[in-house]
Amino acid sequence: MKMQRRAALALALLATPFALQAAEPVKIGFLVKQAEEPWFQDEWRYAEQAAKDKGFTLVKIGIPNGEKMMAAIDNLAAQKAVGFVICAPDVKLGVAVNRAAKRHNLKVMSVDDQLVDGAGKPIADIPHMGISGYEIGKQVGQGLLAEMKARGWKLDEVGVLRVAFDQLPTARDRTMGAVDALKAAGVPAANVVDAPQAKTDTESAFNAANIAFTKNAKFKRWVAFGLNDEAALGAVRAAEGRGIKQDAMLAIGIGGSQTALNEFTKPTPTAFYGTVLISPKRHGYETATAVFEWATAGKTPPPVTLTSGILMTRQNQAELRKQMGL
Repeated sequence: MKMQRRAALALALLATPFALQAAEPVKIGFLVKQAEEPWFQDEWRYAEQAAKDKGFTLVKIGIPNGEKMMAAIDNLAAQKAVGFVICAPDVKLGVAVNRAAKRHNLKVMSVDDQLVDGAGKPIADIPHMGISGYEIGKQVGQGLLAEMKARGWKLDEVGVLRVAFDQLPTARDRTMGAVDALKAAGVPAANVVDAPQAKTDTESAFNAANIAFTKNAKFKRWVAFGLNDEAALGAVRAAEGRGIKQDAMLAIGIGGSQTALNEFTKPTPTAFYGTVLISPKRHGYETATAVFEWATAGKTPPPVTLTSGILMTRQNQAELRKQMGL
């Protein structure tokens, strides 16, 4: 009888570490290139909601460059994570991401910017959730056209400021979608002014727009757009500094971020007319959930999921945000 009790106790002691291991929550990483940007903060917030709802632990890491990205993937492996969502600092790092994930046996899904190989082709075995940049850009162009028409502006007299960040394919797709919509409606191609920005923040957009305004003073009315809300706002601030007021300037951003909402809540409307609202909820919540279910239940995410947007202005922002659960 004593021997049986001892054997049972020994088995229980042996089983304890495994029981504790089994009780540890599943870890999913969420790696973003610019953790300080409102869009990525919102993605993280919704990914944390997914973690709470589904019962896993979210590990949030900012990866501003390739070196920190590789260190973050190694860090996740050391923490025994099962996979991660990533918006890489450079889409051309796709092969490195894929190799590191496979080396550590981690599931990986890209968000916002699709990872590509050395030839610039999307990496097929990394599922992706993004937006149709070109179509959302067309929405920006169409929104600008509708407001220009409402104001009675002559299309051939308006300068078109394209705040450009062409090294990022998504950014080029968005801005060229807007340019094509404007040109199709009759805006002369010669009126399109490129303003290359060094980074994707408001300050860089402000600096780029300032240079463009200096070189193209012949235009008395302007429309502006770029990759995100910050690009559009930088252009607006640069215009304000040059005395180009709200009645001679229109800008539409992309993202529906807090940056846009702050403009909408100002007592006096600014030249920041609107933003194409894309949902950080889907991009944060659904990708984190997808990686969790892939790693734990073998449910492979679709190869590509593209989300859409809707024009949000000062007038409709409260209702739209309510509809989208923001």
